[in-house]
Amino acid sequence: MQNILFQWAIWQFFDVPKNILKAWKNILLFNLNYFSIFLLIRTLFYPWRRYSWSHGKGFDIGRYFEVLFSNLISRVLGAIMRVILIIIGLLAEIFIIFGGIVIFLGWVVLPLILVLGIYHGFRILF
Repeated sequence: MQNILFQWAIWQFFDVPKNILKAWKNILLFNLNYFSIFLLIRTLFYPWRRYSWSHGKGFDIGRYFEVLFSNLISRVLGAIMRVILIIIGLLAEIFIIFGGIVIFLGWVVLPLILVLGIYHGFRILF
């Protein structure tokens, strides 16, 4: 049988921080999966929404250049959109990292804040 204060200290400083870190890791992995950052990097120069044109049959130099520039514009547009999505996903990842740090440190420091708050309250009253 353990002292209730000892059980609280184990819960406050070991059990819950372990769960906070586990949840933090899951949220970070979810964000990477949600924005598909690695897939976007792998397919950076693929055509946007798979829009591509074919040359068709026969030889027409004008048609070849038209298809070349159309496919090039589609790939550049795809790269721009993917870079924007990668940046948004990485910014969300950074926000989650800083938010997790604040939550984790806040949880660890919470008992100290509570004790200091009670002390300061009694000091104001008396």
